[in-house]
Parts: sequence; structure tokens; C-alpha cells
Amino acid sequence: GVFHNFAILSIKKQYPWHAKKVMNAVWGMGQMMFTKFVIVVDEDVDVHNLNDVMWRVGNNVDPRRDMTFTDGPLDVLDHAAPVARIGTKIGIDATKKWASEGFVRDWPDDILMEKTVKMKIGALLRELNLVE
Repeated sequence: GVFHNFAILSIKKQYPWHAKKVMNAVWGMGQMMFTKFVIVVDEDVDVHNLNDVMWRVGNNVDPRRDMTFTDGPLDVLDHAAPVARIGTKIGIDATKKWASEGFVRDWPDDILMEKTVKMKIGALLRELNLVE
């Protein structure tokens, strides 16, 4: 999925730090060099489902290990940069980590709620006016 300043990509991880290679490849591809945020997830994640993507970011990312900062060209419409058209970009590796990437614990299975539980929670959130 791509939208202004963001690219979310899913990969079938083939080797350690594959996500970092993908981030740098994206920043090296034509107009993609202007992308400020690159998020890489595993192949089973729907890149169009932002809830799922952010769940992976929240659960799979250790900021020191999995975030890559680099400086480079930015979109002329990006007014957050201190200098026009130049600034910092961030790559986020939200893939499950392997032992060969320094992750020595067992990776836990995803915990999925049953559909009936999701429906009950959704109804409660609507009743409390916490969602539309």
C-alpha cells in the first residue's frame, strides 16, 4: 500500500535483515526516493489493513533494532523538514524476527479473537460511543 509519504510492503522474508534491504531498495527507486516512511511486514499481512499493519508494528518492533533512520530527498510538499526537499526518513521492520537476526526467544503465535468476541466488543464500543 502506498499513500503520501508512506509505503507499506509485505515480503516473503528470505534471509536475515531482508526488510532493511527492501527499505533501501525502495528509497533507491525513482520517485519512491521521496517516501518518508517505509514499513515492511511479513507476507501474511494485508498492507491495506492499517489496523493489522499497526498491530504488527506494535508487537514485532523493537525500536533500536528495527527502525532505520536515513537522510535524503523528500517531497517538495513535505513541510516538516527543516530544509526544503531534504530530511530524515524512517524504515520500520515489522516482520517476525529470526534467531539469525539476534532474536533468541521463541516467537509467540498470534492470538486471534473469535468472531463472536469481536462482535461483542464492537457492539460495546459503539454503545459507549467510542467508535462510529
